[in-house]
Amino acid sequence: MYLEPKIEEYITSHTSPEDELLSELNRQTHLRILNPRMISGAYQGKILEFISRMLKPKEILEIGTFTGYSTICLARGLAQEGHIRTIEINDEVTGFAAEFFRRSGLKEKIAQYNGNALDIIGQLDFLFDLVFIDAEKREYPDYYRLVLPKLKRGGFLIADNVLWNGKVLDESETSDPSTSGVAEFNKMAVADPSVETLMLPVRDGLFLARKK
Repeated sequence: MYLEPKIEEYITSHTSPEDELLSELNRQTHLRILNPRMISGAYQGKILEFISRMLKPKEILEIGTFTGYSTICLARGLAQEGHIRTIEINDEVTGFAAEFFRRSGLKEKIAQYNGNALDIIGQLDFLFDLVFIDAEKREYPDYYRLVLPKLKRGGFLIADNVLWNGKVLDESETSDPSTSGVAEFNKMAVADPSVETLMLPVRDGLFLARKK
């Protein structure tokens, strides 16, 4: 949901700002990386950090690293012995993200995987407390099918961009694979009796699911 500028400014002014590292990561992403709007950004990043800090997860799976902003935010809430395993298909941003992971002091908690998430997820022999999905939209239903068995009971799944600029409201948009993928994911999750769901109007939509 896109708010009035004054409301958005009020919200952000009452939210703790980015620290120096995340601010630089945000700036460098916009200067050096294609499609910088894919970054989670300060407000959504703070939401992810708060959720992670509340849950104190031991194992997090992130599908879609991009430049690592959301990875760092999620990693800050990990339990002391916890790890986040993050998957990115674009090898051109892997080194960029790795440098900021090193500078964050969280490198030892972050495991980077480069390749197709649909191939990698099945190879991960872990049960996760928290899963964050922000990758290929057309593959959202496949991600859901693959990760749900690996999500602990009581664990949470978060998916980004579930409003997809409002396109999910138009059921005639079946020719667009991304729109179809997001819409199918939303229907799958809300109809799944094994989870409880909550959709939040944050930026382009965040979908939360808790495994019963």
